[in-house]
Amino acid sequence: MTAPATTHETSVDLRQVEQFLYREARYADEHDYDAWEALWTDDALYWVPAGAPEGDPVQQMSVISDNRSRIATRLKQLRTGKRYAQSPPSHLRRIVSNVEILDDEGGEPGDLTVGANFVLVESRERGNEMWAGRTTYRLRLVDGQLRLAYKKVVLVDHDRALPTLSFLI
Repeated sequence: MTAPATTHETSVDLRQVEQFLYREARYADEHDYDAWEALWTDDALYWVPAGAPEGDPVQQMSVISDNRSRIATRLKQLRTGKRYAQSPPSHLRRIVSNVEILDDEGGEPGDLTVGANFVLVESRERGNEMWAGRTTYRLRLVDGQLRLAYKKVVLVDHDRALPTLSFLI
């Protein structure tokens, strides 16, 4: 059993973290944009680097580099049903594994840094596409509930030309 990690003077164990990450993945896979958006803190950053995974999302090329306002805008566009790249929406299913509580450094005091691997299958009329990578999260307790303050997705093939990525990874 993993010892609880402390965030804002409240302990969170690995099982709670896993359940949160699985729920976040399910919301994204099932296009439940309202529930997915509700998981984010007001100061959130969602980053998918292009090329080198180290560095600063402001200084380097990114596939996605969204602050909280841009996350809301992206989801508003998806909710219209008129986003050509996602009409009809992709069928998605991901597996999240190798979840680790890494530390409680970075971000705000009390944030919990978590890492996990994922494999995602996207099914479209053109066929299936497989995406895989490593995600780093910073989680924060807000009113007793875990929330996403930061999500960085490093794709396995981040150094190659990517097919259109028009869904929530």
